[in-house]
Amino acid sequence: MLLDNANTLRYCRHILLPQVQEEGQETIMASHILVVGAGGLGSAVLPYLVAAGVGRITLFDHDTVDVTNLQRQILHTEDNVGQLKVKSAKQQLTALNSQVEITTYASEFTKDHESQLISADVIVDCSDNLTTRLLLNRLCWEHKTPLISGSAIRMEGQLVHFPMRDDDPCYACVARLFKEPSLSCMEAGVLAPVVGTMGSLQATEALKSLLKMTPKAVTMLLYDAEHLTFNKFVIPKHPHCEVCAER
Repeated sequence: MLLDNANTLRYCRHILLPQVQEEGQETIMASHILVVGAGGLGSAVLPYLVAAGVGRITLFDHDTVDVTNLQRQILHTEDNVGQLKVKSAKQQLTALNSQVEITTYASEFTKDHESQLISADVIVDCSDNLTTRLLLNRLCWEHKTPLISGSAIRMEGQLVHFPMRDDDPCYACVARLFKEPSLSCMEAGVLAPVVGTMGSLQATEALKSLLKMTPKAVTMLLYDAEHLTFNKFVIPKHPHCEVCAER
């Protein structure tokens, strides 16, 4: 994509921002973001990244659209039930911004897809299992690729922006404090807009990463929708972390 007259008009609200301007928008348009998951979080992340003009998006999701998804996964419609989520997502996203190059994989993200990760400027983790999150974290740490991690369940959400600098903690530093969640959204439930709130924040952090608006410290943001509160605390680097203590 080029920042021609038509795109200058299209993205003028970005260009007006002192943190973005024309140079920043050109950076966004020349970037590549890999997103894992086209469910609840992905349904908020993807439209905002596409609307913002991210040049290339690579999307992984092995699942199909189920009627129970429609309560919160607003990227999909009733007509998409039974369809692969990546196909449904690409259709809606292309209608939003046909200039964005969208590559989809109807599969889980595995070690075999490392080449797609290497070429990305930012990774946005919208997955729903610890195994995938730990794999993405290890690969992002190895290749120094920023990772935006989000989650939501019940009426709560979590968000962490991992720049993957040498002195930073990684997701494994956090994950060692807990085990695989015993309940999923299917079992515990989730208030529909909570995934949208966390996904929107993930998209914000991804764009900030592209614009080099990197946090000074790695913090976890906790959202409590029931009481409408946000809390944030600094994540310490674990001295014996099996991933980031090696560097």
